[in-house]
Amino acid sequence: MSKEYETVIGLEVHVELATKTKIFCGCSTAFGAEPNAHTCPVCTGMPGSLPVLNKQVVEYAMAVGIATNCDITQYSKFDRKNYFYPDNPQNYQISQLYLPICRNGYVEINGENGKKKVGIHEIHMEEDAGKLIHSEWDDCSMVDYNRSGVPLIEIVSEPDMRSADEVIAYLEKLRLIIQYLGASDCKLNEGSMRADVNLSVREVGAEKFGTRTEMKNLNSFKAIARAIENERQRQIDLIEDGEAVVQETRRWDDNKEYSYAMRSKEDAQDYRYFPEPDLVPIVISDEWIEQVKARQPELRDEKMTRYEADYKIPAYDADIITSSKKMADIFEEAVADGANPKKVSNYLMGETMRLLKDKSMDPDDITFSPANLAALIKLIDAGTINSSVAKEVFEKIFEEDIDPEKYVEENGLKMDNDEDGLRGIIEQVVADNPQSVQDYHNGKEKAIGFLVGQTMKATKGKANPGIINKILKELL
Repeated sequence: MSKEYETVIGLEVHVELATKTKIFCGCSTAFGAEPNAHTCPVCTGMPGSLPVLNKQVVEYAMAVGIATNCDITQYSKFDRKNYFYPDNPQNYQISQLYLPICRNGYVEINGENGKKKVGIHEIHMEEDAGKLIHSEWDDCSMVDYNRSGVPLIEIVSEPDMRSADEVIAYLEKLRLIIQYLGASDCKLNEGSMRADVNLSVREVGAEKFGTRTEMKNLNSFKAIARAIENERQRQIDLIEDGEAVVQETRRWDDNKEYSYAMRSKEDAQDYRYFPEPDLVPIVISDEWIEQVKARQPELRDEKMTRYEADYKIPAYDADIITSSKKMADIFEEAVADGANPKKVSNYLMGETMRLLKDKSMDPDDITFSPANLAALIKLIDAGTINSSVAKEVFEKIFEEDIDPEKYVEENGLKMDNDEDGLRGIIEQVVADNPQSVQDYHNGKEKAIGFLVGQTMKATKGKANPGIINKILKELL
C-alpha cells in the first residue's frame, strides 16, 4: 500500500520598500538606471563611511506589521550578518536577528479546507545586496551596486502551508496588503518581491517535520507553483528509494523546470552575527505606533465589504475590482465623478479586462483617467451614444485617454434619435427583406434581430436601437 505524504511549506518573502532613497544613505532607489549610477561611499562599503537610518523604512515596516496582525517590537536593533560575496561590498549585511521589528503575526487565507491563518514568525528590516551580471562573452562577472542598500523587509512565515495553492493564496494576500499600503509595488519581474520556499515532506500523521530544503530564484507565481510540485515529488522519490533528503539550498531553473543544489545548509551556518556598532537601537513609542495606525488605508477585505454595502455591487464584482489597487482606485474615482457604480464595474470587469489580456498588460499599467470613464458612461446613460459606439470610444480612452465628449462630437458619433428620419430608412429595410418579414409573421422572433442589424448598417451604427425596435414592431 503506497504511503500518503504531507507537504510542509514556510516562506521567506523579501520585499523592496517604495522609499525614494536607500536605507542607510541618500542614493536613489529607482529601478533600471545605468549600472553603478546610484551609488556613494556608504552603499559601496567604503571604509570610514557611516550608515544613517531612513525613518520611512521603519514606518513602512511597522505599517506592514500592523496590517499583518504582528506585535511591534518597541526596542529594536540592527545586527551585522557577515559573509563574503562580491555583490556584498562591506563583506557584511546590516539586518536584524535578535530583535526584529515585528513578531507573531498572521494573515488569513482561503486554504484547502476553508479559512486558515498562516502565522508570521517575524518581519525584519535589512539592506539589499548588489547584483552580479554574468557575461557570456568574456567569461567574467560584473557587479552593479545600484541595488546595494535598497531597503528590504523580510517576512518569515511559520511552516503552516500545505500546498502550492495555499502558498499562492498567501503571497497574493501579502502582495495586496503591501500594495494597498503603498509600501512596495511588489513587482516579481523587477525583483521587488522575491520568495524563498522552505519545503519538506512527511508521512501523513507524523509529528516530526522532515528534512527541509530551501529554493531560491523564484520570480513568478507560476514558477513558485511549479518549483513546489517538483521539489515535493523529488523528496518523496528519495524517501521511497530509501535515500535521505539533504538539507540544502537549491536553485530553480524555470526554463528547464528543474532545481539543482547550490550549497549545503547547516542550521548553525556561521554568519557571526553581532549587534551593528554604527547604528543606535530603534525605540518606538506608543505615540509613533498610533500615528502609523492612524495613517493605515482601507485594505482589500474592508473595501470588498464596503463596495457590496455602499455601492450595491455583487460580491463577485467587488472581488475582481479590489484584486488590484489600481482598479479599485479607478472604480472609486469614477463613481465619485457621478457614474453608476454597476456600470463602472461592468466596464472594468468586461472591456478593461479584455483589453488588458489582449495587450498582455497588468492592471497596474492602466493609464486612462477615471474621469474619462465616468464621462463615457454618462454619454451612454443620456442616450447620446449607443453601446456599439461606446465600445469603440472606450478603446480610444484605454489607449490614448481621450476626452469622450470631444471625440464623439468631432467624429460625428452621436446617436440618431430622429424618429421621422429613421422611419424612412426602416421602411426601405423592410421592403428589401421580404423573407425576414415573412419569417417574423411565421413566429420567428429572431427575424426582427436581423432587420435591426440591417438598419444599424444603413445608419453606420448610429441609430438608437430602442427606436428601431419600436418602429419595426409598428411596421410589422
